[in-house]
Amino acid sequence: DLGEIRDELPADLDPSQVTAPYLFPNNSRRKIPAVLYTLIGIGCIVLWQTAGDEAVLVNGGFGVAGIVLIVIGLYHWQGGWDLSFDEEQALGAAAEEVGFPAGHASAQLGWRGLRSRPTWRILLYSNEKVPEKRGLVLVDGVNGEIIDRFVEDNPEDWSGYDV
Repeated sequence: DLGEIRDELPADLDPSQVTAPYLFPNNSRRKIPAVLYTLIGIGCIVLWQTAGDEAVLVNGGFGVAGIVLIVIGLYHWQGGWDLSFDEEQALGAAAEEVGFPAGHASAQLGWRGLRSRPTWRILLYSNEKVPEKRGLVLVDGVNGEIIDRFVEDNPEDWSGYDV
């Protein structure tokens, strides 16, 4: 009987069971693989240098791999910014920046530039039943600086909805 079929959220995914506050993962975790890449790269170079000319399994590829791993490790290290400005702070800063009372809003974390600097992208709608304005604010995830903002009248057509 199709009337008996019910969708149910598994217990481990039920948000009402969460007791601890949610903590967004920090970009500084990138420093862990950075250290591993660098250590493995150093190990490859040391092995290549100490293996001698008669080694069958160790050749110049170990030296190249070691250099590449060290370069990748350094890149990961510099990209391990501390995300000290969380999504709640970014939402607050964005709400102040747009110049209208914010209703619905969403936050997305992205990265800028070659150094992968974390940036919050905050989309906000005004607080009316049918939002009259919307804004997009880019907030730096390291120091909370407002990078850019875009505010416009809401172009979405809500006439097809019963609101």
